[in-house]
Order: sequence, then structure tokens, then C-alpha cells
Amino acid sequence: MRCKRLLLALLALAVAAACRARAAEPKVLYEKQSAYNNILVTEDDQGLRTLSFEKGGVRQSVVKPGDPDHVELPYARAMPVGLALVAEPRRVLIVGLGGATIPSLLRKHYPNMTIDVVDIDPDVVAVAKKYFGFREDAAMHAHVRDGRRFIAECREPYDLIFLDAYGSENIPYHLATREFLQAVRRAVGPKGAVVGNVFDATYNRLYAGMVRTYQEVFDELYVLDVPDRGNKILLGLPRAADIERRDLARRARALSHEKGLRFDLGDLVADGWHRESHKDPRARVLLDKDKPAE
Repeated sequence: MRCKRLLLALLALAVAAACRARAAEPKVLYEKQSAYNNILVTEDDQGLRTLSFEKGGVRQSVVKPGDPDHVELPYARAMPVGLALVAEPRRVLIVGLGGATIPSLLRKHYPNMTIDVVDIDPDVVAVAKKYFGFREDAAMHAHVRDGRRFIAECREPYDLIFLDAYGSENIPYHLATREFLQAVRRAVGPKGAVVGNVFDATYNRLYAGMVRTYQEVFDELYVLDVPDRGNKILLGLPRAADIERRDLARRARALSHEKGLRFDLGDLVADGWHRESHKDPRARVLLDKDKPAE
């Protein structure tokens, strides 16, 4: 009898554990193979929605709908450091919409800012609107275009350009070459900055070449290490500028306080900011003519 009771107790524990495991599995809200991505949207038991481009793949965006100040992913908390490099950013371009973490955060804290967001995949734009709370308005527009073509055709310079279209392995090569970055440099104002989110060499075989190409195009290149993740934030400046870590950390911390951000940009700068002055002689500049065969 005692053995039977023990067996039933163990069975009950196993059933309870299985139920908890099932409850912890994110719920799939949407899945579609688009012309460019395998789009997957899931929601966990905390109400956080995640955008991925493959099952079990890298999380592209994690958003708490209705709360643009909730910035879950470390790289998304690091990219706004670019705001501390520009005195009064009025015009911003973002290449790569994803779950709209950065556009939504900017709209919340810069209500008068003009924001253009470009994404080549119309299904990603539709998903951002339906599942992640992205909303266009009179000064924030989503453009379904190839980012390179959009930049080549722009006529009015931007104060900040965020390049957020690179995956860990899926690197749109035409958005990484010298020719592309030269067009980006022409599209940013002389007092502006270009902020690129890329994966480091652990995941991205083109990382060294991407860094070398930024160095070739911009007068200054700074790098912000992202904690607890394989990302690096590359910050290219179209001007010579000796930016001291302590000074930028002070400005970034003041910006975080002024805007009421839930994370401290100053801490990120203090821990991970450095000037990338060394040019790796083994790294090649990425050129259009060297595009790998698909």
C-alpha cells in the first residue's frame, strides 16, 4: 500500500511538472513564410511578445504591448546611446523595423521627431502593427522599400541613422559594403551619427570586415559592447571627434534621467565604450563587386 501511495505521488508530481512546462511554453500568435523571412510571433505568460525569423532562432524583438518604455533586449537598450552624440536630433532614419522597439521608444520620448522606418518586408510591417503596437502618425512613417535604395534617394539629411537590419548569420551584404556606407554618410548631417547593430565575430563571419569598412568610410568609429549578448553597436561619425568615455557617460546618464528611461545609458557607456582606431590588416573592406554567391 505504501509503495502504491508513493507511486501515485510521484505520478502526480510528474503530471504537475508537465503541466507547468506546457504553461511555460510561449503561445504562437502568428507564423508565416514571407518573401524574405519565416516570421514567428510568440507570447509568454508575462505578456511579452517576441519576433523571430525562425523557430529557435535569435530574438529579433521582445515587446510589451502598450508599454514602449519596456525595452527587453540588451542591444535595444544600447542603440539609443546614439542620441547622446547629437545635440538636438530632429530627423531619424531606422533601417529594419522588426517589432518596432526603437521607433516606439523614440516616439514616446521625442513626440516632435520626424521618424522614417524602412523595411523591405511588407509582412514585417503588418506584423509590427498588428502584434507589437507600432503606429504611424503625421511624423512617423513606415516605408516598404529596400533600405539601400531609400537612402540613395533621400534628399534631406538625417541627424541619426540606425542600421538594424543585420542578423547573426543573415547579413544583407548590400547593406554592409563600402558603397552602401558611403551613401549612408551622405544621408547623415555633418553633426549627426550612424548607429549600427551587428553581431560580433563569434556569430558573424563578416564582423571584422564590417568594422574595417566603417573605418574606411567614417572619420571616427566607436564601439559599444552589449552586455550578456553577442552584439556590438558600431557608431560612425562623419567628422573628427575625440569623445571621452567619462564625458559621454555623463551626457548619456543625463539623457536617461531627463527622458525617464528605465535603464541607464551612462552605465552602458562606462562599461563598454571604446574608440576603434586599430585597423586590422587581415580584415578586408567589403565591396559591392565582392558579393558572395548566393
